[in-house]
Amino acid sequence: MIDEKLEQSEPLSPVVSEVEAKILAGNFGTPVFGYSQDILEEQANKALAFPNAYGITVRYAMKANPNSNILRIFDQVGLHIDASSGYEAERAIKAKILPGKISLTSQLIPGNGRKLIEQGVNYVACSLDQLEWYGKFFPNSDVSVRINPGKGSGGTKRTNTGGPSSSFGIWHEEIPEVLTILKKYGLNMTRYHSHIGSGSDPKVWKKVAFMNLENILKFIKAGHNINTANFGGGYKVGRMSYEKSTDLQECGEPIKQAFVDFAKQTGVELKLEIEPGTFLVANAGALVSRVVDVKSTPKYKFLITDAGMPEITRPALYGAQHPISIVQVFKSFKKECYIVSGKCCESGDILTPAKTNPEKLQPRLLPEAVVGDLVVIGGAGAYCSGMCTKNYNSYPEAAEVLIDKEDGIRLIRERQTLEQMTQNEIAVV
Repeated sequence: MIDEKLEQSEPLSPVVSEVEAKILAGNFGTPVFGYSQDILEEQANKALAFPNAYGITVRYAMKANPNSNILRIFDQVGLHIDASSGYEAERAIKAKILPGKISLTSQLIPGNGRKLIEQGVNYVACSLDQLEWYGKFFPNSDVSVRINPGKGSGGTKRTNTGGPSSSFGIWHEEIPEVLTILKKYGLNMTRYHSHIGSGSDPKVWKKVAFMNLENILKFIKAGHNINTANFGGGYKVGRMSYEKSTDLQECGEPIKQAFVDFAKQTGVELKLEIEPGTFLVANAGALVSRVVDVKSTPKYKFLITDAGMPEITRPALYGAQHPISIVQVFKSFKKECYIVSGKCCESGDILTPAKTNPEKLQPRLLPEAVVGDLVVIGGAGAYCSGMCTKNYNSYPEAAEVLIDKEDGIRLIRERQTLEQMTQNEIAVV
């Protein structure tokens, strides 16, 4: 089924110029991810300038892109880390991030959880069972708790992490049960955590922030010394030219004033924490691929590229939109309507689905392309390399490079080999 509105060709990603796209493809092969260090640092500084009344900690949601070089760049700028699993926390430590700068918020109790906490990693209890577990092993200590405030917002339903349809955090109506467990183990809750979704509506984000302050007051009245309020991330980033990005200054000013009012009411000056991921890295990355075939049916013309679900799953998963540009071998001013397809033997491996609907196709009006032309997919810094159908159809993980004006183009992850892909298999027959 075809959407009536055709998407136009987007300008080339600011991460790579035509010349750089050709260099990346020529030196490292395709597909290859390129990340701009300048844009990474620029976005980090924007996040650090988020309005706050009594101090702020910005934690990078490393699930967006866990490459150790990106972690170290953010560490050097002054960001801390939000890890979503014990493995991510270990990975951050391996990247030379100090354990005290890492916050672990996971859907399950990590097998290495006690060790990580003993090393200094900040643990956030995300369920009543997790809080019981923490209390048994670390009684009479400080603890952080994640609360589902009862409302969520995301770019799609699949990126909404708040409200009754989300399993993340402890439902706000169970705060009395939380208080019972805290008292049972002599725990002092010092940090309140909440996150409502990725690509959230700024208006909803602000509304939920006020709801969270009401919940924090309940814990303070129960005698807990909460000093930090973590309101998560999820700030909308416009990957496409027509999409609007969240203005952090506009979004944060009402929260800053709310903290001032809260301090006047309670005498408690809360430090703010935020956990952006997409905001920091999405538009700092681009995926350079190549046209490997051009096919037609009575309905559509297909551009087949050597990138797809093994590198970028968001279009197939959410109907997410990414800017797509063609770097031509031979210049042509003709335009064609294309469905841009991935390389996998999977009908869902389409890079141009309809908005938020991966079941529909939405052709793009692009420069006429031939086999050998480069296809640059923008907005590929977040939830692409780190969230892909790894090794589907036995395709290797793509190479990754860092683009820096001073130091040039540097390889930060080699392309995976077949030997690496199969090294853990054990022959028993």
